Amino acid sequence: MRLNKFLAVSGISSRRQADQLIASGRVSVNGVIVNQMGFQVEPEHDQVTVDGKPVSIKTNYEYLILNKPPGYLTTVTDPFGRSTVMELLPPNIASRLYPVGRLDKDTSGLLFFTNDGDLALALTHPKHLVEKTYEVTVNGSPSAESLTRLTHGIELEDGPTAPAKIHVKTEQRGTTTLIVIIREGRKRQVKRMMQAIGHPVIKLHRIAMGPLSLGDLKLGATRRPTEKELQELLKLKESIAK
Repeated sequence: MRLNKFLAVSGISSRRQADQLIASGRVSVNGVIVNQMGFQVEPEHDQVTVDGKPVSIKTNYEYLILNKPPGYLTTVTDPFGRSTVMELLPPNIASRLYPVGRLDKDTSGLLFFTNDGDLALALTHPKHLVEKTYEVTVNGSPSAESLTRLTHGIELEDGPTAPAKIHVKTEQRGTTTLIVIIREGRKRQVKRMMQAIGHPVIKLHRIAMGPLSLGDLKLGATRRPTEKELQELLKLKESIAK
């Protein structure tokens, strides 16, 4: 396998960036710096390092993004036979994947799946404060004062929330659609925040989580992360070891 492809497959960089790493003398194979383009490696036998850190191909990890429709439970199995998000995954997935975080049954939007436990921890651990972005339709028209309360943090039954980012997207027919960005992951948090200011949620849809975004992914469809998204995910994963 070409060295630049090896680095790209391992998640270190894109092929173009790998060429730059090689040209700058930052890549070694079996202890020898390699700056030759087109250099071939045997992944099973050769020891590759970048800046002195070992690099390997983790072929056992899978990553998948789902645009979850309402009506599905975010769980692997349900003892009552209700529909779960696992039913929406492609049948050709080789590994057993698990949802990272949760979306309520009636909530739609971005749900991330992986079998990479370290990455799942990085995305959900409170200390990393990964942003989650929601499109929220509420009843009525929240006042500027109410929205300011949310941006400063609002008291809930389990304690005050961290400050949120809020902006109004649209207002029509007695409802308001907001973009809400939070860094916490409490149970039903966005719904409880809106209830606390007197504007119950009518519809909740997650459009982004950390470096991942839905884009134009259709409801019920899945896709793998882009190369850029994957690089950002792997950087986040590396942060938990620091």
